[in-house]
Amino acid sequence: MEPFIWTFVYFIAAIVIVIIGLVIFEWLTTKYKDWDEIKEGNQAVALSITGKIVGICIVLAFAIYNSITIWETFIWGAYGVVLQLVAYLLFELFTRKFSVEQQLKENNIAVGIVSLGVSIGLAFVIGASIT
Repeated sequence: MEPFIWTFVYFIAAIVIVIIGLVIFEWLTTKYKDWDEIKEGNQAVALSITGKIVGICIVLAFAIYNSITIWETFIWGAYGVVLQLVAYLLFELFTRKFSVEQQLKENNIAVGIVSLGVSIGLAFVIGASIT
């Protein structure tokens, strides 16, 4: 029975960390509100948010594989969220010809796809470093 309980505990921990990460990303984006844009059918923002959710979960999966305690998983999860934030800011910084945030607001699907790829790709790098 114990594995079922631990699976549920990690499940709840993942939900909490993902929600905290999404709230922080919501604060970070000033040109639009993520869930308002998704409600209006903005696919670019939906792709970007999907990348963030999957990216955070990938980091958490690696953390669960390599952590001894639930608290260690929380710490790695929080660190993963911070690094995902850094990745988003760097993505915005390195695209000097346009604003990623503005393009997402304007429903530029191509920018949404690249944002998704950045989040997921760097999540694997972050996760692999958790050993």
